[in-house]
Amino acid sequence: MKKLIFIITLLFAQPTISFANDSYFIDFSKVLNNSKPGAEAQKKLKQKIESDTKKFNKIEAGLRKQESEIISQKAALSPEEYQKKVKSLREKVSKLQKNKQASFENIAKSRNDAKKALLEAVNPIIKKYMDENKIRIVMDKQGVILGDTNLEITDNIISIINKEVSSLKIQ
Repeated sequence: MKKLIFIITLLFAQPTISFANDSYFIDFSKVLNNSKPGAEAQKKLKQKIESDTKKFNKIEAGLRKQESEIISQKAALSPEEYQKKVKSLREKVSKLQKNKQASFENIAKSRNDAKKALLEAVNPIIKKYMDENKIRIVMDKQGVILGDTNLEITDNIISIINKEVSSLKIQ
């Protein structure tokens, strides 16, 4: 009789937890690329990269032209004057490389800031979605090895984001 009471107590004392019905996953990189604010941010950053690249290519072409002019004038210039022009050209090239690096670092920072801003905008939306649908946990798809596609809520979240978040501010 004591064993029976112990077994019944043990069965009722154990909380029944079912994660299978309460665990969902989201593909955050898809949210970044396919949601309206994420896609808009990506487009702005791409345009910034392209415009900076064109600007730097134009400057590089001018520096190559100066280099060829200096080389063609080498025989006509005194050694001191030639060295002075070469030094000036090297300084310009160095300055260009520093500006180029600073520009691309700025773009990388803007990309990270946009990603962070989107995450901050998405978190309350996901939390609200979880509350409305009685979801206990949402994981990033990168951490899921294998899962039923019915448990992926990415498209639902993207449609909510498209309605609720107009755009992200990018510098």
